[in-house]
This record gives sequence, structure tokens and C-alpha cells, in this order.
Amino acid sequence: MLSASRNIHSLRDPTRGGLASTLNEFARQSGVGITVEEDKIPVHDGVRGACELLGLDPFYIANEGKLVAAVAAGDAEKVLAVMKKNKYAQQAAIIGVVTSEHNGRVVMKTRIGSSRIVDMPTGEILPRIC
Repeated sequence: MLSASRNIHSLRDPTRGGLASTLNEFARQSGVGITVEEDKIPVHDGVRGACELLGLDPFYIANEGKLVAAVAAGDAEKVLAVMKKNKYAQQAAIIGVVTSEHNGRVVMKTRIGSSRIVDMPTGEILPRIC
């Protein structure tokens, strides 16, 4: 990734609290808004099915072995191309943008065309099972 760009602002592991927590931490700590597109976020069919069965939101569950990167917009495609050369990053995707709107918040554009706020998880975060 660093061979493609020196404009990587942050890298995080979304294990605890999932993607929602990681994006909210980025937004709050940097004082920016983040807008993500639900249909661009890769979620395996098995995970989606299990979450539907259990009443869980896949954006709030642990994502062991994943990476969330905040990269300068002009370098995002280059970094993504380098990542996809790795067998473990075949489904890597650009899922959203940083914006000056709604500072400190994450907003998701849903599949049906509406928007929803993606808050930090409330209550107890599911424990890691190692």
C-alpha cells in the first residue's frame, strides 16, 4: 500500500465494534463526516444470512482479519489496485468518502436510496472468541 501512496491517513482493524465503530472513530477523531454506500460494502452471503437469522447488523459485528484504510481521494484507486494483488484483498473496495458535511458522523446511503446515520454501537460489544 505504501508503494502506491504516502497519503494513507489511517489504518484500523475493525475487530471490536465492526465497521461502524471504526468509521465513527475516524470521523470523531478527525472532525470530518464520512458518507458510505451500503451496496459498495462487501459482505459475504453467509455473513448476511447469519446476521438476518440472528437479528444482527453486519456493520456492527467483529471483522477479524480485515482492514479499513482512510486514503487521500486522489490515491484511493492506486492503493486499491495494489491491495487487490494480494490474495487476501480480492474483495477490497472503496466504500465511501470523507466530507465536510455532518462532521463527526457517519452516514450511509442505503440500497433503497435513503440515508441513515451509522452510530457507535450501544451496550456491550460482542466479545472476541479466540
